[in-house]
Amino acid sequence: MSDIVIRAENLGKRYRIGESERYFALRDVLARAFSAPARIFKARKPASPNGDATHIWALKDVSFEVRQGEVVGLIGSNGSGKTTLLKILAQVTRPTEGHAQVRGRVGSLLEVGTGFHPELTGRENVFLSGAILGMTKAEILRKFDEMVAFAEVEKFIDTPLKHYSTGMQMRLAFAVAAHLEPEILLVDEVLAVGDSDFQAKCYARIHNFRRAGKTFLCVSHNKAVLMELCDRAIWLDQGEMMMCDRIDAVFEAYEGRAALPKRGAG
Repeated sequence: MSDIVIRAENLGKRYRIGESERYFALRDVLARAFSAPARIFKARKPASPNGDATHIWALKDVSFEVRQGEVVGLIGSNGSGKTTLLKILAQVTRPTEGHAQVRGRVGSLLEVGTGFHPELTGRENVFLSGAILGMTKAEILRKFDEMVAFAEVEKFIDTPLKHYSTGMQMRLAFAVAAHLEPEILLVDEVLAVGDSDFQAKCYARIHNFRRAGKTFLCVSHNKAVLMELCDRAIWLDQGEMMMCDRIDAVFEAYEGRAALPKRGAG
């Protein structure tokens, strides 16, 4: 059997400027299904060709493969398509072109609040997020105390999430995703949150993933973190893949490009 667990072929994602994708809660989906059962299966009506809407490609013609057990960093400036790529791999959004194959149980942590509800308590959100990620109730119950201790939110576990700080939310979200025991973990800038002790726990957890032969994709602007953790890196620029190679080689090329004078400068 092939050890390739992620294969992206000619991925492209186009957005209309000024329009964000809508995400529905479960109750919204059920309400739409009962009120108009056929409508939920219909594709969105395409925009009028005569309209003046402007579009942008967040990703364009991106292809790569990731093998089991690899730790791969995604680098590039803000808006280069890194988060969009992770969302496609996590099946949060669909590509406009191309396709991605992901083989294995996926845990993802893409942004603050993903899979959480601000009115629910931390305890309730652990069960909600765990269920969304694919954990059974028995699995969540078995790991609950360990997750809460890892996130260091024991005193606030029965407090509504809206009263949590951003750091507390991210610690709890990382704890749930990490204890899913995924075969593939997708993380977007999570390791920038928390104090040095919590970051050290996150690094230790990721190193345990590596030793267990798990696969890890990480977006970060922290070179030291990526150099320590990653085998390879993918460099994205304005939605296009510039390079996919050893982490040191990619950073050398990326930093060399960044050092060049901007067009029109001087």
